[in-house]
Amino acid sequence: MVRYSFPGKVVLVTGSSRGMGAAFLEAFAAAGATCVLNYFPDEAGVNRQDAEATAERLRQHNVPVHQFEADVSRYDSVEALMQRIKNELGGLDILVNNAGILRDRTVKKMTPTEWHSVIQTNLDGVFFCSKLGAEILRDGGRIINIASIAGIIGFHGQANYAAAKAGVIALTKVMGRELARRGITVNAVAPGVIHTPMLQGLKPEVLAEYEKQIPVGRCGRPEEVAHAVLFFASEESSYITGQTLPITGGWF
Repeated sequence: MVRYSFPGKVVLVTGSSRGMGAAFLEAFAAAGATCVLNYFPDEAGVNRQDAEATAERLRQHNVPVHQFEADVSRYDSVEALMQRIKNELGGLDILVNNAGILRDRTVKKMTPTEWHSVIQTNLDGVFFCSKLGAEILRDGGRIINIASIAGIIGFHGQANYAAAKAGVIALTKVMGRELARRGITVNAVAPGVIHTPMLQGLKPEVLAEYEKQIPVGRCGRPEEVAHAVLFFASEESSYITGQTLPITGGWF
């Protein structure tokens, strides 16, 4: 099994207080990277609590861990985040655009607010972080975007989410071309149904129906997506850019 190593590399994973984002950072921490944990500053402080618990777990790998709050849907917030990373850590080597939300509803019932909130976080956020992150990303760096099978298939009740993730896939292709001259690769992974807190909103019968359609017969695990993220962040993937890798258990 390939064991990746990232000593001396600075990695930012957006939306990494829990779920897949936390799993990605834990994999990077185990591989020796300096970790930047990002979370959305919610009023109840739940994300901050989750971030502190995740940071404590990451520090068990004896790597530097930094907790920076930022709302990726706001350009000024992302600008401040990247400036802080530059000032305190000197720049970035790896950016993983993971932050995302769900506001599922059929098109008929979906409100403009539900549409815009998902587009702003899941697509605008990736654009803001990629644009501003590229300014502090060292040459030869990596950007990995977390897309979704929803952006390829288009699920019932997910017009906003599917549109945003399809946009992420297209943005990945464009940025892969534009940043290639600096040796920066831009790739995406498109997970299928993965065991994360997002699944808690699904009814058991809906989840069971999804599992029936997955050839391997089960939902994925966050660490299985993390393996692909680390590959795209590694030197072994240096001749791959602008691509999207489905991680779906064979579900298309």
